Amino acid sequence: MVNGVPATGKSSVARFVADARGWPILALDSVKEPFFDHLGVGDREFNRKLGRASYQAIWSIVRDAPDGMIFIVDAWFGFQPRDVLEAHLVRAGVGSTAEVWCHAPPEILVERYRQRLDMRHAGHPGEAFLPELDALARRAEPLQRGPIFDVDTTQPLDHERLLGWIDEVVG
Repeated sequence: MVNGVPATGKSSVARFVADARGWPILALDSVKEPFFDHLGVGDREFNRKLGRASYQAIWSIVRDAPDGMIFIVDAWFGFQPRDVLEAHLVRAGVGSTAEVWCHAPPEILVERYRQRLDMRHAGHPGEAFLPELDALARRAEPLQRGPIFDVDTTQPLDHERLLGWIDEVVG
């Protein structure tokens, strides 16, 4: 699981791992954005509703995959209560997880998000989300559900160290 609040660089880390290991990425935004295209962007509650449905869809795909398949799931896992995640993992038959925790100081995340506003899908929260992102970044923490690899995305990613850790965890 590649975890972190918006603008932490999760997607870049997930893409690197996918390219290096040939594993598919299930990204919350990639699942949610086509629904925006077909159903409209709606208000913030609609966005959250689509997020919950997309989250469920991701774990349904994992459940229906062949046994032993490894997925990279790219999402901010703190947007749902922990028991929701645990229930999805049980239904999907996921016994163990590993977490790549992506983070950066709140002021950097707010600026990154601001710079990407015109590049993001219209269904995502706009500039009004910036104070919420700041507060979220101040209290966000990893799931601590299994092994954790810490990525401070203000620093260059140590690609070899990350892949070595993944190989050790996956076995």
